[in-house]
Amino acid sequence: MARALPVVPLRRLPLRRLACLVPLVLIAGWAAANWPLLRDGCRELLTADPGWLLAAVAITGLCWVPVCLTRQGAVLERLPPVRLFASQVAAGTANHVLPAGLGAHAVTLRFMTRCGIPPARSSAALALYSLVEPVARVLLLAVLLVLFPQALPLADLAPDATALALLAAVVLAAAGLLALVLRAWTRARRLLADFLTVALTDARAVHARPARAMALWGGAFAFPALQASVLVAVAAATQLPVRSADVAVAYLAASVLAGAVPTPGGIGSVDAALVVTLAAAGAPLALATGTTVGFRIITVWLPLLPGALVLTALVRRKVL
Repeated sequence: MARALPVVPLRRLPLRRLACLVPLVLIAGWAAANWPLLRDGCRELLTADPGWLLAAVAITGLCWVPVCLTRQGAVLERLPPVRLFASQVAAGTANHVLPAGLGAHAVTLRFMTRCGIPPARSSAALALYSLVEPVARVLLLAVLLVLFPQALPLADLAPDATALALLAAVVLAAAGLLALVLRAWTRARRLLADFLTVALTDARAVHARPARAMALWGGAFAFPALQASVLVAVAAATQLPVRSADVAVAYLAASVLAGAVPTPGGIGSVDAALVVTLAAAGAPLALATGTTVGFRIITVWLPLLPGALVLTALVRRKVL
């Protein structure tokens, strides 16, 4: 007589092993939901120059290096380089699951706390990173616009009065809500004051060490520069009739504009902004769309699977 299989109570299930499958399940569902975009992008890439596409893939792989430099530059402690790199590969995948970079920040926060950095200081490091990265991006865009003033017709890209009024209303409402919460909740004021004290202290300490300051700002400037280089390579592969400098300016302008719309991994907001800026730079709309799709496949979809596998391995090994 066959023996009955033992029934494992739910509380004894290996929850950590089940959690390891979550990134893969999310990525598979996301790919299925966005299959038309992936299919059309692959068709565009099949007719593109393979040499330039390989260059774009290689540059995309290099983009993790400045991210690691910026993360290291935001803390005083020396982070283990191999695990830091692996955590940022995993964070790239998590970043495409939650909006506004929350996925990447959650992975990085967990990694830093596992490295022995207190949660308050880890959170301060994330805040410093989140401040430095957009500042460097805007400064880089400003420099390129000074060097190439005809790259983009900024008057055509500027939002109209209605959009500006709506944005101002949203900002004022958020500020008012925050002020009301802080006024009514004493503990929230105390927590915010403590966090600002830690954040300002660590920021001063980081900038007092030249090696940390160079890593922080050097990585913050290098990452958007490398991303712009990826778009330039894809544009060359699709034979986009736009100068390389104009393509780089179009990417930086699109990323700054898309930063106001917190979507997971910039999906949707970055794509729309890139098509608009490339078209404004003089590219035909169809070719601008194909170049954007190719760029997003290489920088977003291609790293998702290895990132999900690394994230799973880090969870299994209790690094995260």
